Amino acid sequence: MVKGFLTFFILTCSLGLFAQFENDDEYKNELIWGVTTNTNSGLIGGVVFRYARLNNDNLFETFGLEMVNVKHPSEQKYTSGQNGTSFIWGKQNKLFAIRGLYGRDKLLYKKESQKGVQINANIAAGPSIGLVIPYYVLTSGGEYVVYNPVLYPTIQSIQGAGKFLQGFGKAKIIPGLNAKAAIDFEFGSFKRNVVGIEFGIMAEAYIKEIVIIPTQPNRAVYTSAFFTFFWGKRN
Repeated sequence: MVKGFLTFFILTCSLGLFAQFENDDEYKNELIWGVTTNTNSGLIGGVVFRYARLNNDNLFETFGLEMVNVKHPSEQKYTSGQNGTSFIWGKQNKLFAIRGLYGRDKLLYKKESQKGVQINANIAAGPSIGLVIPYYVLTSGGEYVVYNPVLYPTIQSIQGAGKFLQGFGKAKIIPGLNAKAAIDFEFGSFKRNVVGIEFGIMAEAYIKEIVIIPTQPNRAVYTSAFFTFFWGKRN
């Protein structure tokens, strides 16, 4: 899937080199926010923010912030036969990635005033903060605990997940780095409003392996393809 996104990215950039630009409806800065999903998350993986300012003709300097949930590929939800609540069997930690991003946004094809589609290509990189938060489950005895494969070897010993914010006070910080490349398609009939979608690929590396499910292989480097729906303002 990642290779497919990379091929799409290269082809779209090549087509954009032949695009013609108009001089009307220029803008010098842009602020967008949105929701994102990726191949390492659920339906809604997290939120993104990005500020862009004009660097030179058709090239913008960007500053971004992302907060995204990162899942283990082996995660699978189960429903308790005792109370009907769901939980992830075998999960020991949750991983939330907080990413700072600095990059460039290149205007490939500019839409006509108040109609059409604008196409941008962007690359960015920066530091990551991995918040590793203990994942609590409710045992059949009514106790909230962090999963231990020795003490709770069978799925029948768990009857549900812990509380939503449980474990945040015991979060550990793992630093890392990230980099991404993407293509944006901007729509909308209003000159100063932005609505669009973004497709891209990302790589993220932490200084050590992060254990999410102890009985499965874990890693320090994560790659993903992502999709973002965003909106915002420009001036």
